[in-house]
Amino acid sequence: MKSATTKATRLSLAALAMTAVSTAAMAAEGGMPQLDFGNPLMLAQVIWLLIIFGVFYYVLSAIVLPRATAVLDERRNRIEGDLEAARAAKAEADVALLAHQAATAKARAESQAAIAAAGAAAQAEAAARAATLNAKLNEQIASAEARINTARDAAMGALREVATDTTNALVARLTGIRNEAAVSSAVERALAAQGKA
Repeated sequence: MKSATTKATRLSLAALAMTAVSTAAMAAEGGMPQLDFGNPLMLAQVIWLLIIFGVFYYVLSAIVLPRATAVLDERRNRIEGDLEAARAAKAEADVALLAHQAATAKARAESQAAIAAAGAAAQAEAAARAATLNAKLNEQIASAEARINTARDAAMGALREVATDTTNALVARLTGIRNEAAVSSAVERALAAQGKA
């Protein structure tokens, strides 16, 4: 192939030299050398033009263009593969995002339910403690009231006794008469009038 190209180059140089001679001859005659179809060198130039054009066409169609097409096809396939991989990765990312959002919503709902349950349990426990404390306090209040009532009754009994004894002693000293039943009923009336009976 290289020797054919070298040979074609030599022939084209020879053709160019002949064209230069022919051009000089035509210039001497006074016409345009490109339009002198009667010149025998013109036919050689056309033949070499066709040969060189054929060689270039063969080189381009058999060697250069298939390689360029292969490179372009490979590039197009790689780009399409990359785009498909990107689409698949985006779809996976969308699915993962939806799963993450669902898991977040579920965890949020579970945590809110746990908080509500803990709050309800704390309120129930506080209410139970308050009820227990109230019952204990009511018992203590009832016990204290009973002790107070007992102490008051004891104090009233002692007051009645002291008042009766004191009144009997005063009446006996002032009048010399000792009527314990009358004094006792008078003390009861006086205490009742004062609201201490």
